[in-house]
Formats: sequence, C-alpha cells, structure tokens
Amino acid sequence: MAETLGPLAAFMHSRCVKSDGIVFVDSTPLCVCENIRIPRHKTFAGVAGRGELVSFCLTRGNVDDRKPVPTLANILIGKLFGDRGCISKKLT
Repeated sequence: MAETLGPLAAFMHSRCVKSDGIVFVDSTPLCVCENIRIPRHKTFAGVAGRGELVSFCLTRGNVDDRKPVPTLANILIGKLFGDRGCISKKLT
C-alpha cells in the first residue's frame, strides 16, 4: 500500500482541473470494479455525467468526512456545495 500512495497521488494531481466557480464536494469511495457497466446505466441518461476533479484528499476510513474540507476549500474561488455529511456548521 505504501508503494502505491505516491504514484496514485501524482496521477490524481495530474487529473485535476481549474475551478469554474461552482464546485461540489462529496466523499466517495473510488470505484475500482465493474466500470464496463457505466455506458449501460439509463438513470439520468443525457443529464448525469462524470465529474472533473478540482482537488482531492485521501484519508483513512476512520477520519471524519468533514475534516479535510476546509483545507480543500482554501484553494477554491466561487461557491462550494455539499450535503450535510461534508459541510459542518462552522464551514457553512
């Protein structure tokens, strides 16, 4: 696991784009299986799509989802939207 963390972080940083002013925050596990089914999904066809990364943070499973959000939000310009699982009262 330790050998893969550096290359994974470098790859993820290379995939990040600049913010366009509206950003959504969510804590989502990385999907690593059954990607072949993505084109077959019919729910929200034509509306939903894959998002672009603006920033990311890898944490352990026992870390509160709200803890890294202030650090990630410091580099953003514009509006940040999230559900109650990601946005604390203080961050609101």
